[in-house]
Amino acid sequence: MNRRAVALTLAFAVAATVTGCAIDDASRPTTDAAAPTPSTSASYACPVVEGVQLPPECAPYDPDAAMAANDRYRDRMAIDDEARAAAEEISPDVVAALTAAAAEGALSTEKAVDALTGAGALTPQVRAEAGRVLFGAAGPKGGCLFGEVSGTTVSVEVGGYILDSGCLPAQ
Repeated sequence: MNRRAVALTLAFAVAATVTGCAIDDASRPTTDAAAPTPSTSASYACPVVEGVQLPPECAPYDPDAAMAANDRYRDRMAIDDEARAAAEEISPDVVAALTAAAAEGALSTEKAVDALTGAGALTPQVRAEAGRVLFGAAGPKGGCLFGEVSGTTVSVEVGGYILDSGCLPAQ
């Protein structure tokens, strides 16, 4: 290809690109245009306080209800009778195993996992926190065994999985 053909091709490509990207004056943004207005009249959220009239620019909300909804991940699902019975059946074994492990000295998370699985609990989740060991583990037929070990005191409860999944709630 000669120089002239290359120059014409290049000029055509540039012209096509510039023309294709051009913005007509009607769609070009202007600096004096008014800012878009929201479709609602409320500008910000305001907590509802008994006996206090909120200004019209507020979107009212109940802070207590919002906080309760925020903690729903900790709620437990229902558990069927068969799963509850199977978990309650191994609950004394879990207490005995964790009590024995704690009596040997400071209970580590690894010892707690070994004690839980040795007692028949499945997929244990264990966390050490503020001088105690928190645990959650699946029962033999579903549901959860959960509780804590503080010193040599062991507490165990039986219930369903938490809404956030698993048996031990997040911190």
